[in-house]
Amino acid sequence: MATEGKTFSESWHRVADQRIGLRPTVRVRKQLFRGQTWYVLHDPFNNNFFRLRPEAHEFAIRLRPDRTVAQVWDECLACNPEGAPGQDDAIQLLAQLYAANLLFCDLPADSRKLFERHSKQKQREIRSKWLNLMFLRLPLFDPENLLRRCAPLIGMLTGRLAMALWLVMAILAGKALMENSQALISEAKAVLAFDNLILLYAGMVLVKTLHEFGHAMVCKRFGGEVHTMGVMLMVFTPLPYMDATSSWSFRSCRQRVLVAAAGMLFEFFAAGCAALLWANTGPGALHSLAFNMMFVASVSTLLFNANPLLRYDGYYILSDLIGIPNLQSRSTSQLKHLVEHPLFGCTASTSPACTGREAIWLSCYGILSGIYRVIVYGGIILFVADRFLLAGLIMAGVCLFTWGVFPAVGFAGYLASSPKLAKTRPRAVAISLGGVALALLLLATVPFPSGFRAPGVLEAKTHLRVVNDSPGQLAEVLVASGASIEPGTPLMRLVNPELDIEISAVAAQREELLALRQQSIVLQGDAERQILEKRLATLEQRRQKLDEQRQALLVEAREAGTWVCPKGEELTGTWLPRGEELGVIVSPGAFRFSAVVSQEQAANLFSGSLSGEAQVRLRGQGGGALIVGRYEFIPFQHERLPSAALGWLAGGEVPVSGKDDSGLQTVEPFFQIFAELQNPAAATLYHGHSGQIRFALQPEPLLSQWARKLRQLLQRRYQA
Repeated sequence: MATEGKTFSESWHRVADQRIGLRPTVRVRKQLFRGQTWYVLHDPFNNNFFRLRPEAHEFAIRLRPDRTVAQVWDECLACNPEGAPGQDDAIQLLAQLYAANLLFCDLPADSRKLFERHSKQKQREIRSKWLNLMFLRLPLFDPENLLRRCAPLIGMLTGRLAMALWLVMAILAGKALMENSQALISEAKAVLAFDNLILLYAGMVLVKTLHEFGHAMVCKRFGGEVHTMGVMLMVFTPLPYMDATSSWSFRSCRQRVLVAAAGMLFEFFAAGCAALLWANTGPGALHSLAFNMMFVASVSTLLFNANPLLRYDGYYILSDLIGIPNLQSRSTSQLKHLVEHPLFGCTASTSPACTGREAIWLSCYGILSGIYRVIVYGGIILFVADRFLLAGLIMAGVCLFTWGVFPAVGFAGYLASSPKLAKTRPRAVAISLGGVALALLLLATVPFPSGFRAPGVLEAKTHLRVVNDSPGQLAEVLVASGASIEPGTPLMRLVNPELDIEISAVAAQREELLALRQQSIVLQGDAERQILEKRLATLEQRRQKLDEQRQALLVEAREAGTWVCPKGEELTGTWLPRGEELGVIVSPGAFRFSAVVSQEQAANLFSGSLSGEAQVRLRGQGGGALIVGRYEFIPFQHERLPSAALGWLAGGEVPVSGKDDSGLQTVEPFFQIFAELQNPAAATLYHGHSGQIRFALQPEPLLSQWARKLRQLLQRRYQA
């Protein structure tokens, strides 16, 4: 509570003679944040909390039914003339305590107008539900009695032995995941497949139930009470939730942080158990359920629970660690103050921050949390719309009203009727209208640089793919990748025991036929000898082919250049079918950049809107961009990538078909550009090095650019 309000207030007469006191059930606890003292009022009867600064606390605890508000205020003013709250502050504090159901009083009708507790509280609840439409909460039962009966079990699950077991489980699970990393990546691609959704939801329910009980058990261990558990409709998906707000009254920062982090700790333990189960079971329902539990415990925890920019576990942990209570509401008040004081010239506006450093924290948090919420909710809307278009449209409409229409209407009402702007209202209205007009003018008329990027891969203009002409097991890599080679240089040696057996069998058959032919000369006629001659000729052809295959087991270079084989050691010992690509022989003198342009970006190529020079930036090189001398656009569609490094299977950004193990078959056709580099000597270039090419377009206003990108997004995802 700020104490910079006016010493005297015109509305003071409405409350001065009232006899008000805190409810008998209210408990008071002292807390320290960043070396500053705060007090928490807690009413276990209705589970309401309220934090107070020391000056406001001194005023609140003196309130009693046998004393008037004026007497309490006069006493506080006499004891602390400099720090006592003004009459405006006292009225605001009484209204807030009354709204939180922490006051006991019987107000006449004239005084009720100052508070209007019931109607305003209902309005806040309705507005909060609309603003959190995708995260509605429905309380179901009180778990306090169950937690009391399970106190011994809670002590075991939250003790030091349990923490040691948690660490052991984390190490074992990490080892299992590293040993099965390829299988983990493979199964992660199908986690959102239709036939996996039931198991994904089941895993989510199990993990989130354990998460909520983790909060409840740790809160109970430190003396808190948990009176609410229920169901939260997260993106219209029923999931469990609980209310551990009683931990706010804990004096120890460590205890509050542990309660907030308990859900994630229990989730990670469940994920560790699931990882071991997944790694030691074969395909089946149990195996898939374990994988889905791992997925939920990692993705949802990072996006929601652990992220402090959303009001979940990470938010309360950050608030306690940096020592700033009520972080979100105070950051909103700080941003409002930054607009009111310097822009609108409102001298009555005060900052909720106590220090300059705290003001920076509040300002940065308010801006970042607002941006992150828009990004997360926007991603959720797109995710839902991809599967249920009607539900996505409804959510988008609700978000448009809650984030656009309602704030705009509220801001207009604030400009028209806020008492703070009584002296500076014309200035505030002029600055607001001028700011909107200036923003629209800049966005709609001023041209801004425009361009688009396309992924691609660096290729030597002269390169030869090396394949094996005979199937076999790679036994040895004879030349290291990156070495200069000449024609005929042995590169790899393969072995094929089956081929050796077949050659021995053919040789034995040949010896047998030769003996029969010799015998036919003496005992048989010409007809029998001719049959044997034909069989010998056929067998000889077979023997020659087998010899060629055996010679082909030694892979040799057919051209001079640089031998590039980054996966040679990984392939050692594996069976390679005929025609498998083993590496590339490149001539390092000249390179070109082969880029993949999506269909929505290809319109810029056909329309002739390119301007300026194109530039190429390679991944892992922090130097300057490579200038493109000229480029060649291939005016027909392709469906196979020039390199698997550009596709999803290898960590690229181009969607590829899950049915193609090579990672080259794309989901959608694309166009290809070959760009020749002007300054290849400016960087160390390697064949197969991936990167991006940037094309500059004609400058245009930002609104036009955003509208085009939105249209392309809708066309790509929904064919709208």
